[in-house]
Amino acid sequence: MSAASETATTAPDEAVLDHPVFAALTGHQAHLAIRSGSAVAFDRGISPFVGSALDGTDAYADLATLLGPGGTGAIAGTPLPMPSDWTETFRIEGFQMIGRELAERLRGAASVAGDPEIVTLTPADSPAMLDLATRTRPGPFGPRTGELGRYVGIRDGDALVAMAGERMHPPGFTEISAVCTDDAYRGRGYAGRLVEAVAAGIVARGEVPILHVAGDNAGAVRLYEKLGFSIRRTITFVGVQAPQ
Repeated sequence: MSAASETATTAPDEAVLDHPVFAALTGHQAHLAIRSGSAVAFDRGISPFVGSALDGTDAYADLATLLGPGGTGAIAGTPLPMPSDWTETFRIEGFQMIGRELAERLRGAASVAGDPEIVTLTPADSPAMLDLATRTRPGPFGPRTGELGRYVGIRDGDALVAMAGERMHPPGFTEISAVCTDDAYRGRGYAGRLVEAVAAGIVARGEVPILHVAGDNAGAVRLYEKLGFSIRRTITFVGVQAPQ
């Protein structure tokens, strides 16, 4: 086997997915991070997610400094449990899924990336992206979320009716996120096509697609499994507010 072939087939280390926010913000997306000690966070205009290299109560001292008195953030699965003087603002139980089978299938599949209805979204599309995400609520999405990676969409005339894109970028992996479709356009297979289009770009970089999905969204879980994702672990998303 040639060195190039060996590199292409070497699997990235899944351990980075145990702390996805920290891995992303101390790696490929460090330029989007603010940091205090072991704690990191995205710029708030981009994403509410915060993370830490630590687990449990040891992580919260640095998080308190990072967020400031009364500051809020969203933790992806760690650190827990929460100190008694912190406030939990929301909790979502979900799954972390990894698309190794999808990656294998998409290698060399240029026809997916060339879907004629799918367009690459640009900063000029940010208002339409924010409007669609606000109406369909696929997860946290702000005015600058589009800076996290490549976003693609499907339009009906000038209207953006479906989209998907890239969010966290731990080494060797890229998360697919903001998968959403206008209610009037559901049932047309847009979500699956968009996920495959985003995944094709990820695979072309030699990475593996991942995603996170709410545990009660059985329809989305079935779709992602059909596309070639499998559940790696359960994960809890928790909104936190630092003590005043």
